[in-house]
Formats: sequence, C-alpha cells, structure tokens
Amino acid sequence: MRSRLEWRRAVVTAIETPAEDVRAVTFTVEGLRSGFDPGSHTNIKVIIRGEPALRTYTIIPSAPGTLKIAVKLHPNSRGGSAFVWQLQPGDETEMTEPENRFELSWRASHYLLIAGGIGITPIYGMAQALARRGKSVDLLYAARSRGHMPFLDELENLSGVRLRTLLQDEGQVLDLKAEFEALPPEGEVYICGPHGLLEAARTLWEESGRPMSRLRFEVFGDSGRYIEQPFEVQVAGTGHRVRVRADESMLDALMDAGVDMVYDCRRGECGLCAVSVVEASAAIDHRDVFFSTEERHSAAKMCACVSRVCGGTVVIDTGYRREEAA
Repeated sequence: MRSRLEWRRAVVTAIETPAEDVRAVTFTVEGLRSGFDPGSHTNIKVIIRGEPALRTYTIIPSAPGTLKIAVKLHPNSRGGSAFVWQLQPGDETEMTEPENRFELSWRASHYLLIAGGIGITPIYGMAQALARRGKSVDLLYAARSRGHMPFLDELENLSGVRLRTLLQDEGQVLDLKAEFEALPPEGEVYICGPHGLLEAARTLWEESGRPMSRLRFEVFGDSGRYIEQPFEVQVAGTGHRVRVRADESMLDALMDAGVDMVYDCRRGECGLCAVSVVEASAAIDHRDVFFSTEERHSAAKMCACVSRVCGGTVVIDTGYRREEAA
C-alpha cells in the first residue's frame, strides 16, 4: 500500500480542445503551491461505472493556483478519459499536489525531445522551460496528422526550439537511428509516446553504446502491443480468482476483490506492484517501463498497474502473506 495522498478540492474553470481528440481542462485547486517542474503529474479522482477511482495525468503549464491536464479520448480507455471529457466549468473533483518522475537533468549540452501524439504533454512543458534557459533543443513531434497535434501552434511560435513535425498521413517516418547518431556526445534524449516508440528507442540507444542515464522516457499507461481483453487472475496461496474487465487494470481488480497489494505510481514506472507470474495461458502484454527487455521476455514478473494478459488466465504470486504480516 502506498502512503496516504493529500487530496485538494479542484474546480473546473476552463475547457479547451487543442486537437481533434484531445481535451485540455484547467482546474483551480485549493491550497496549491506554485512552481512545478516540467514532466510532473497529478492524481485526480474520477467516477467510473458509478464507482470512485484514481487516474494520473501529466500537468501542462498553467497559471499559478491552477492545474491543467490534456486528455485524449481513448475508445478502449479504462474510464478516466471519458470522465474528463464530460466535465464542465464549475464541476468539482479532487486532485493531489504534483510530483515528478520524469525530470529534466539540466546538465546536458543539447536536448533532443521526442513526442508521439498525446506524449507531447510532458514534452511541451520541457520545451518551454529549456527555451527560457537558452538551452540547445531539438523537438521531434510525430502524429497521425496536424489535426492530432495538440499545442502545435504554441510550439511553432516558441523561439529557441527547433521543431520538426512528422505526419503519418504524409508518409513521414521518424528515423531514431539517424537522430541518435547526430546527437552530440553529451546530449540527452527525452521521449514520451506509445510503447512501440519507447522499445525501438531503447534498443537503438543500447546499440549505440551511449549511457542509459542519458535516455529518459515516459510511456502511456494504456499503450500496449495488443487490444485490451478481459482475463482472469488467480492468486497463488489465497484462493482468489478475479475477473479483470477490458476497461480496468489488474491492480484495480485485485484490490476491489480484497487482495492486498503494494503499489505507488500506477504508471508502470516504480515496480512496486510487480507480481510473480506462476503460469499464463496467453501472452503477457507488458506496458511498463520498469523491467528491461530481457526481464519482459522472461515473463517471470509483470506490473499489475498497467500490464495485462491477452485473454485466458494468469496465475500470480503477490509475495504477500497475511500471516507473515500479522
């Protein structure tokens, strides 16, 4: 179990549509301190199927005393995006003070920022912050079309950042290998996008021999190799058999069923919710950024907060024994 979150009253004050399938919502938040670093995220209370739940979103630059998030409406979402999209000015919820697990180092001679679609949310703030400090910055922004690029106008008018767009509908392709080869030795790369983009980047970066500390990334928690399917989880040694819906995480389903779980980030980053896989009748769709490629291929563990099984049944061991904790 994670430490207690400090929730603050949040009121919707503005709604924008920066792209065809993206909604930006600004909240006035009580007791909020100012000066959050780019890449920070907040937790927000949402209602899904009539039940309270928690979702995590990156914050983007906004006025003091407010938090602003940009959310893509996903057809296969676990309910968080649908909740945000139905909000109206004056609606209330609760949010937490932002925290950051995707921080800029501020030490590099050059920064290469790469965003895939809605992955622009942390990259947008990073580009602004680096430009203010006069840093050398290239930004590669890839998406299906210009209509699917939130904050494109703002970025095109941001002085000090060399922006290049890559549009799928125009046949443009991101050549990561060439970009990494052109990067100065002391340069750093920050990437946010779908899982496939991150996997390709990590493989090419390792092959380049550059220090892994100079590649930093954030991946969509709902970005996997396979479409979401319902599946069953059996917890070894407890007798629990839990059905996981296509629109919920394994972590949420287990906790709703009374299974004791340890967790923190809910984004596949910290690894606290990792469980041992005893047996699986279908492929595991690893959606975390915690395990290495080799660890994911071994299928010995999975992060319950984001990773899934492609239908069928998975038997897990949480490593937690009530009698041991007593």
